Amino acid sequence: MIWPTTPLTQLLQLDYPIIQAPMAGATTPAMAAAAANAGALGSLGCAMMGAEAMTAELRAAQAGTNRSLNVNFFVHNRPVPDEDLNAEVAARLAPWYERFGAGEVSDPSDTIPVFDETFCEAVIACAPRVASFHFGLPEAGLVDRLKAAGILILSSATSAAEARWLEDRGADIIVAQGAEAGGHNGWFLPRRGADLTGTMALVPRVVDAVSVPVVAAGGIADGRGVAAALMLGAAGVQVGTAFLATPECASPEVHKQAIIAATGDDTMATRAYSGRLARGVANDFSREMAAHADWPDFPLMNAATGPIRAASAKAGLPDAVALWSGQGAGLVRAETTSQVVARLVAETEAALARV
Repeated sequence: MIWPTTPLTQLLQLDYPIIQAPMAGATTPAMAAAAANAGALGSLGCAMMGAEAMTAELRAAQAGTNRSLNVNFFVHNRPVPDEDLNAEVAARLAPWYERFGAGEVSDPSDTIPVFDETFCEAVIACAPRVASFHFGLPEAGLVDRLKAAGILILSSATSAAEARWLEDRGADIIVAQGAEAGGHNGWFLPRRGADLTGTMALVPRVVDAVSVPVVAAGGIADGRGVAAALMLGAAGVQVGTAFLATPECASPEVHKQAIIAATGDDTMATRAYSGRLARGVANDFSREMAAHADWPDFPLMNAATGPIRAASAKAGLPDAVALWSGQGAGLVRAETTSQVVARLVAETEAALARV
């Protein structure tokens, strides 16, 4: 490896081996274009969008850059509602709805689109450099169609077994996502009770398990983390939390301020917001709900908590906002997207020079 050239920069035609993470609800065309123009891979988190909205977002980002871009989707099974559990959860949430004047408690419902033929056709028509997925990969025929169109496939793995599964099914790049990462953890194969693995332990195991480029993610928010990931054999890094306080980020101001104020020791993983394990800055809601183990499956809970999350943000209170954040939050500064990339590059070069 001769900084900044790695297999990732060569494959994606980047100046630097950095991916701006595709954070659903936080990324914008302005963020993706700015990251791309700064030499990283700009990404759009499209998991909550329909195909038309995704197309509009991607076209807007493409209008701002001629560099490589990535669009990201969730891959999940349709959950089966449990009426008894839904009623129990509604009772848990009722005081929070009342606290924020959010009206009647919303029923848990499946509101997140699944990547299908319509999405596949829309992505091919827009021709981004990368289509990426969380929680596995879509059905083989869709992956084959994307690859035939010249679009590279990226997905996240939380174990060596998941990484091998992804490579066997066509992934061109694998993100090794450690437990330190903010937002939803991407695990998708049964863990049989095993804990999630940290980035430092996960990356070399994934590098040894597959032949495609591996990208480290989780707790990386400055150049020391980038340099460490490269030393572990990663071809690049994916950084998310460092971009959450930028003016290009779509997150509410209360989320941005929480990221700036966070120490990194104050995050926790919770299923209470969406039904899947996700890491964020601890707040009143996540701490209170930690007493409960049973939740409707993802993405049912996402709809149930939507009104109180929105009301809390509108009130400017962090109490019930999903303050997604990785454990690198204590290293985040108030910067623009391009400044984040430039700082990561400068700090990485300084760290590598000390080796």
